[in-house]
Amino acid sequence: MFPAIFLPEELYLKELGIFIDESGDFGDYDFHSPYYIISMVFHDQTTDLSSPILKLDQDLSAIGFPNHCVHTGPIIRRENEYSFLRVNTRRRIFNSMMTFVKHCDVKCMTFSIEKKHISDSIEMVSKLSKLISRFITDHYQELLSYDLVKIYYDNGQAEVNKILASVFNSLLPRVEFKRVIPSEYRLFQASDLLCTLELIRLKVESSTVSASEMEFFGNLRDLKKNYLKPISKKMWL
Repeated sequence: MFPAIFLPEELYLKELGIFIDESGDFGDYDFHSPYYIISMVFHDQTTDLSSPILKLDQDLSAIGFPNHCVHTGPIIRRENEYSFLRVNTRRRIFNSMMTFVKHCDVKCMTFSIEKKHISDSIEMVSKLSKLISRFITDHYQELLSYDLVKIYYDNGQAEVNKILASVFNSLLPRVEFKRVIPSEYRLFQASDLLCTLELIRLKVESSTVSASEMEFFGNLRDLKKNYLKPISKKMWL
């Protein structure tokens, strides 16, 4: 009879990584920042993503941006390191990240509120907490199948930290939080892309897409066909 062999507990764990980003702020309503968005990318950490990550790295290197941390909002707005790039180059960088997300075996979700209808930051925290709580409840059995849920966030906003800690810890049995450096995690950059496209989707619905945004995406038909529709297929509904 063979003796029992006990492996470290970590080797038994089935982990789900959730990469989280946000767009907007908890201040008063402003016409230029009407929404608050939280995005999540869900990755079963037994799934190998080395191939799409390598493809993304190769694509960015071919454009002239090796080891580049992609920030999709500034790409569209032609800000920061993208301020001197032509639209075709910026679009190639954006499309590289879009292709990466489409070919990754991940699920996605976004949560958004319109600040026009919110009285203060306390109500914003409450509404976002309820949206995320409802999502967890709707997918409770699937989430419960993981031994560990690991939250990856860059601690960008204190209110989001509070929401994530209170909601996930109260509803799931084992949760860990890891502060991330965006440049080190492609899936965190994918979550940034989700925020950007959710904001564009909301602007399409409210007919507030700017001329510069439309120039970047080409036209409304191309925007829906090449960006909004493909990303909608990744949503964990």
